[in-house]
Amino acid sequence: MNANLAASAGVARGETRSTSTRAALSSFIGTTVEWYDYFLYGTAAALVFPKVFFNELTPELATLASMASFAVAFILRPLGGMVIGHFGDRMGRKKMLVFTLLVMGLCTAAIGFLPSYNAVGYWSPGLLIALRVVQGFALGGEWGGAALMSVEHAPEGRRGLFGATMQMGVPAGLLVSTGAFAMVSALPDQQFFAWGWRLPFIFSLVLLCVGMYIRLQVSEPPSFEKVKASGNVSRVPLLEVWQNEKKKTLIMVFFQTAANVGYFLITVYALTYITGTLHLPRSVASTGLLIAAAVDLVMQPVFGWLSDKVGRKVVYGFGAIFFAVYAFPMFWLLNTANPVLITIALVLGLGIGHASTGSLHGVIYAEQYPTRYRFSGSSTAYQLSGIVSSAPTPLIAAWLVSSTGNSMAVSWYVVVGAIITLVCVLLVKETYRDPIDR
Repeated sequence: MNANLAASAGVARGETRSTSTRAALSSFIGTTVEWYDYFLYGTAAALVFPKVFFNELTPELATLASMASFAVAFILRPLGGMVIGHFGDRMGRKKMLVFTLLVMGLCTAAIGFLPSYNAVGYWSPGLLIALRVVQGFALGGEWGGAALMSVEHAPEGRRGLFGATMQMGVPAGLLVSTGAFAMVSALPDQQFFAWGWRLPFIFSLVLLCVGMYIRLQVSEPPSFEKVKASGNVSRVPLLEVWQNEKKKTLIMVFFQTAANVGYFLITVYALTYITGTLHLPRSVASTGLLIAAAVDLVMQPVFGWLSDKVGRKVVYGFGAIFFAVYAFPMFWLLNTANPVLITIALVLGLGIGHASTGSLHGVIYAEQYPTRYRFSGSSTAYQLSGIVSSAPTPLIAAWLVSSTGNSMAVSWYVVVGAIITLVCVLLVKETYRDPIDR
């Protein structure tokens, strides 16, 4: 009898591990596809769009306009987090994740078919910005759902590792998008700007099919099913967040300032800085970023695992301090104009700075809120942080360099962001030992 009970328990644990792994894989693949779409736009905004959609402007203004079109999506991301989070808390995580993946994939492919400014005039940048806005809305809900699917399905004591698996989709999406752009960047300029840049966008349709197939295989997390079965589903989850978690949510809005500033400085503005300010070939920027994204991808589960051992705050605080210390050396390395040193600069920024912070966003934000309104709370706080610190970074960096004539002001900008994050880390509660089912 005891042997039978032990065997049954073992089967149950095996099923739990299988479910957790499947949920983590689904979140990883889906998030990879979503961020492939998103980063593809960022890369094109730095290298292509100023010459295709904003070419009626001076080169400086075209770059600023293109960067602004990248930033505009961040305005819609909080709205997407609130709306999709509302239905995710009421109807389930899975339905919303399928919806967001479909919208992101179709918008990205549509950008690949847009006519240039020379062909249709102002309709061209107008349609580009409209598609970017819809992308931002969808991504606002995507992140929260993917984070909860991986964290709520994770075994006890391993939420940091499983949450990092979802977050690995961010560098993976960057890796695939940068790799796609690196291949088409080898084309002669005439072919690249005429049709080559469009191919990675159209390829999003293939990734969409893969992501949809995997995402449809996953069940709802047990913690949400428990709330649903008890009839304790929140009618207006965002209202409960406002009533119960105002102070915490405000802290979480500023929590990832260092990670956002550092990440978008490296992945978006650095491309413009390397090609425009340093006048180096596109391949130098693309190859360096490709290698850096690969290192980030490998290091994220390491820091996620470490946070399960020593705590989220210790690991995240280390990452913020690293960004502050590294802010000046990174530009010293970039300014050498040496391709090897440029690659090292990008690798250190993503492989240590971003990996130690970005890997924990899913688990930290999920653990701050109870299941009843976790989707709404975590999504809203996370996406509002994008407006505060992600969206302005490429624009502020470009303005600081053009105004001062050097990169030192940008480094101080990173230091200020790191200080803000460290204050937030001190204010939040350590959650790595708390149960997720609450």
